[in-house]
Amino acid sequence: MDDAGFAPAKLNLALHVRRRRDDGYHDLETIFAFADFGDRVTASAADTLTLAVTGPFAGSAGQGDDNLVLRAARALAAAGGVAPRAALSLDKRIPVAAGLGGGSADAAAALRVLNELWGLDWPAPRLIEVAASLGADVPACVASVACLGTGRGAHLAPLPPRWTGTPVLLVNPRVAVPTGPVFAGWDGVDGGALDPGGDPARWRNDLTAPALGIAPVIGDVLAWLAARGGATLARLSGSGATCFALFETSATRDAAAADCPAEWWHAATTLR
Repeated sequence: MDDAGFAPAKLNLALHVRRRRDDGYHDLETIFAFADFGDRVTASAADTLTLAVTGPFAGSAGQGDDNLVLRAARALAAAGGVAPRAALSLDKRIPVAAGLGGGSADAAAALRVLNELWGLDWPAPRLIEVAASLGADVPACVASVACLGTGRGAHLAPLPPRWTGTPVLLVNPRVAVPTGPVFAGWDGVDGGALDPGGDPARWRNDLTAPALGIAPVIGDVLAWLAARGGATLARLSGSGATCFALFETSATRDAAAADCPAEWWHAATTLR
């Protein structure tokens, strides 16, 4: 795989919540897209399994045994029948608990780099089988291309690359929003099916209202993005608190980035 260690940030261009399942999860219909901005995972041969985390969000990511990078390594080693030995490093640039799938992207990158290091040479579908045990977003992050996710989000169907190269601005008000409470706050109303080929203006993120209930500043971010010149779509990603806007041109995106309030984190990038 090209640039196996790159862990691109995940965006939900749409996220329709259809029902609560008996197993405690939710049936979703979501459009995953990925940015040319993200974390990076590297791996080298070692006698034990270790992880070093650097980068601006290293402190929030944590380096304990529950880090998804280490969990991914152990899961792949068990599935491949190899000893879990590698010195892993994570350059953490995606905010934590931000709706950008940072942990999932890191886990997927770990699967890819260790697949090479350990000489497994498994194709993506086999890595996705391992990824499914690590979290609902991890399978989509293995390929990191636009796709439709259904079920818990792990049933994937590729989508045409209609957004590739689209300028996008990511903005987070530096508030961590835990996923569980946001899903728990969903009102249970099925707003209807997602048409992935339809008008993006008719798509929804059904977690916006419960996320706003936890972090009202999200509303300020969404309103600010929607008011930027050249913005064609402004929306919350995942369970938040990161919001994004798609732009007509890189120039209008960069102008918005230059005006972003200093107290908010932001990244100007494009969609893959």
